[in-house]
Formats: sequence, structure tokens, C-alpha cells
Amino acid sequence: MMRLAFVGKGGAGKSVIAGTFARLLAAQGEPVLALDSDPLPGLAFSLGVERLDTGLPAELVTERAEGEAGPRFRLRADVTAAAAIERYAVPGPDGIRFLQVGKVGGGDAADVIRAQFAFRELTQGLGDTRWHLVGDLPAGTRQAFFGWGSYARTVLVVAEPTAASELSARRLARLALTQEPPQLLLLANKVSEPADVERLAGATGLEVAGAVPLDEAVADAERRGVPLVEHAPDAPAVGALRSLLERLQVGPSWRC
Repeated sequence: MMRLAFVGKGGAGKSVIAGTFARLLAAQGEPVLALDSDPLPGLAFSLGVERLDTGLPAELVTERAEGEAGPRFRLRADVTAAAAIERYAVPGPDGIRFLQVGKVGGGDAADVIRAQFAFRELTQGLGDTRWHLVGDLPAGTRQAFFGWGSYARTVLVVAEPTAASELSARRLARLALTQEPPQLLLLANKVSEPADVERLAGATGLEVAGAVPLDEAVADAERRGVPLVEHAPDAPAVGALRSLLERLQVGPSWRC
């Protein structure tokens, strides 16, 4: 089963990519659990699921007793990850199930914090379940290695050919040297020519998993708030992600 997540600078296009990739995998009849740990909206639009602002119920976690070691909150002992997915993950197109952390402005602050702990505890406990995991991580350089992306065996760094996105990708690659990260690969996005990919690969030192072309259909789908795979299933960007999926599925060095 795949265990992968997408990360990158805000605006690099990771939510559209993650949502489209998840839909393409689910369309093959595979069980896909899409995980959104970004506190800002995004992945739900790209998947085509109901756009909820709430995450897991706060009561799924208990607070540690005074003097007890460990994290402040932990998943209740009577709750298994598999059961929580079946009960709380939102059904989506192509049989996808969707689970998200509480969104900004999505409720009482204390409940949102507890729900966020529940999300992290639950995703860390998924183990070898029947689900393929496809995640959209928060923008930034820490999320792939510090908690939110711990379920992933492969993290794809989404970078576009701009100076800011290149810098973010380079920092992610450097951070990987100081951690015990999952497999880290580069996915070049919004590229217009081969030199764009070469520039990003040279700046990061990461192996290139694939390249997604600059495609007006992506921007149009985002403006409409609809999934790219439904809006323009034959778009060049969709074709590039279909090729990426095939490589990840069949290449021996691409197992994730």
C-alpha cells in the first residue's frame, strides 16, 4: 500500500496535485484515504468531497493525568484507527475516504487543538491497514518530518520554478540530512521547459519523480472550486500525474 504525502511552499500547487493523484489512484478501484493536515482549505476542493471545516471530535482523545509521561493528549484506549476511519472519514468520489484536521475558524479553539491531537494520533496508528494514504501537508519546511507526515514512507516536494519555491524545496532537502526522513523526491510543477526541471533538481539535489506542466486547466479548475480530474480529465497536468502514479506503482526504486 502506498504511504505518501505532498509538501511545499504555499501556492506551489500541492493540494491540486495531491487531490488529483488520490482520485486517479481511487479510480483504479484502490482503497484511498486522503489526509489533509493543512489548517487552511484546499484538498477537499481538489477531491470533490463535501467541504467541511470540522475535524475529528475532540472527545476522541484523553488528556494525560498530572505527573504522567507522554504527550498531553492521546487517542482513547477504546478507539482503534481502523474504526475511527470507518466512522469519521467523509466519503468522496471514486470511493475515496477523506479525513482532515480541524480548520482555522472551525470551532472552539480548545476543541480544535484536541481534534488536531486526535488526527495525529490516529494517522500514526494506521500501520498496515488496507488503505493507500495520500496526504496534503501544511506549507512549510518542517511538516514532512515533525509529526504531521509521520505516516508517509515517501514525501514528494512540490516546487515550481520560482526563487521562493526553489528556496523552500532546498531547505526541505537540507533538513532531510539532519533527520531520519521518509524517501524524499522532487515533483516539479508548473514547468514550461526542461530547464525548469533541471534548475530545481540542481538546486535541491533531489531525485526527480516527475514534472507537471504549466496548464491553464489547473487554474480554471481552482477558480471554479472543482476537481481538476473532473473539469479537464485529458489535461496535460492530469496526464503527467497519471504517469507519476504509474511510475510509483511499478518501478522498484519508487516503491512508497
